[in-house]
Amino acid sequence: MIDPRWEHFEHGADVGVRGRGPTCESAFEQAAVALTAAVCDPLAVRSHERIELECAAEDRELLLVDWLNAIVYEMSTRRMLFGRYHVRISDVRLKGEAWGEPVDVLRHQPAVEVKGATVTELRVVEAPPGHWLAQCVVDV
Repeated sequence: MIDPRWEHFEHGADVGVRGRGPTCESAFEQAAVALTAAVCDPLAVRSHERIELECAAEDRELLLVDWLNAIVYEMSTRRMLFGRYHVRISDVRLKGEAWGEPVDVLRHQPAVEVKGATVTELRVVEAPPGHWLAQCVVDV
């Protein structure tokens, strides 16, 4: 079984976010951490407030885009950063939670503002069994 983890991948002026895990849900959670890491160190974000998120899409790939865009929306409208996530997926519906805190410019030192997730390099796959990957490019 693979340990959940996140990473970035190069894509021109934008940032690729990638999550890996033993389940689709954990890969989505790690892709969200990678999204946060495009802005700041996710370990610097305290889990003071919990936000509930829900989304649905035609397939799991578009569900990833909707999930990440829901996070971007909450980051922007609430002026918050999130460092921890929990996801439950049923078919093509997602219920998730994000834990975070208001942005503290001095402590978080945000590097960029993420404008949104895109369908560029979009993939949600399980290969081999127990090794999920969820990735796309985010516009910064």
